[in-house]
Amino acid sequence: MNQFYFKINLNKFGEQRQKIENENRTFRNTVITFIIFYLAVAGTFYYFYGQMQEKVENRAKYLKDTKRKIESMQTTDEFLSKKDLERITSLTTDRVFWAKKLVALADKTTDDIAITHFSFKDGSLKLFGITKVDKKKKEFDLIDSFISSLKNDEQISTDFPNIVFVKSSRDEEKDVDILRFQVNCEAKSTGKKKRKR
Repeated sequence: MNQFYFKINLNKFGEQRQKIENENRTFRNTVITFIIFYLAVAGTFYYFYGQMQEKVENRAKYLKDTKRKIESMQTTDEFLSKKDLERITSLTTDRVFWAKKLVALADKTTDDIAITHFSFKDGSLKLFGITKVDKKKKEFDLIDSFISSLKNDEQISTDFPNIVFVKSSRDEEKDVDILRFQVNCEAKSTGKKKRKR
């Protein structure tokens, strides 16, 4: 005897309803997540935008203040006193270009003479040097030749026209007889003390 069986799922409607609710819940959660993410991004953007805007405004204010200060500091020749003009003239006429002077001094120093040190004060360039005592050579002739070469050099004689021998002394160093000497290069007489540049 053949028997037929029918299986009826009474929960079919319930499953479909649950599936729809799950889909709705997923969609709702997705929308909420998107809105939260969008608000977070927008909030961050507006925060940094506000910060940048504030920096731009501060920079513009600083630039405006700086321009105002520069304009207030600017002077014209109407406010230059006689003393200011004398100082400007002194800067342009009394300054000494030492780089060229030192190169010229090195060129004029021969192998027989060595400059040990020098100083500059009140318009006087003092050169201190040594030379080896040699019976075959006259030390004072070497010094005179050195002074003459300095006088003939335009770089040195232009600012120091008066070059004179000051003093000398014999000495011994490491069993070698030497002659120590001093030569002064005097600046032009201006009635004012020159300043070192």
